[in-house]
Amino acid sequence: MATRRPRIEGFAIVSREGMIAASDGSFPEVLKIPGDQKFYQDSLDRVAAVVNGRHSAEGGPKEAARKRIVLTRRVERIVPDPRNANAVLWNPATAPFEEAWMKLGAGDGTLAVVGGTDVFFLFLSIGYDTFYLSRAPGSVPRGRPVFPGIGPHGATPEEVLQKHGMVLKGRRMLDEAAGVEVEEWVSNR
Repeated sequence: MATRRPRIEGFAIVSREGMIAASDGSFPEVLKIPGDQKFYQDSLDRVAAVVNGRHSAEGGPKEAARKRIVLTRRVERIVPDPRNANAVLWNPATAPFEEAWMKLGAGDGTLAVVGGTDVFFLFLSIGYDTFYLSRAPGSVPRGRPVFPGIGPHGATPEEVLQKHGMVLKGRRMLDEAAGVEVEEWVSNR
């Protein structure tokens, strides 16, 4: 019996400029918002698996126990992760997403896309069902953007989502003290 395509949900918190990380790849303090972290970790508790780049991860006490797909150019196609029995390493240039999902064996659940920039961008073409975009009021100048081309002289994350067939369904406050809301973008396909 073939495994169906999972529901795909993206999760990102961005700075005023649309950045998800500092230029060195570290997660800046201005993006560590308690209400957003709770929303994020609670959301990951309900998914079947997580996908991230080689230098990204979601953190938290349950990180090692989650099934995951790690994107990397260092493997030929899809191989078990030698350091994590719950993970596979996937090279999207040489193997389709559906093959990586089947190899992971996560069933018909939801896949959470948690970054970085290239991973978030790749899944725009694979197709998000929902993308949760939180925006922090803090600044991360010259950081790493949520999608390529984001920045002071480029597009906003919202414009990129719209260009890829996503529509804003709604927003809600995650952390009143920090002034952080999450926007829920859904596919109009």
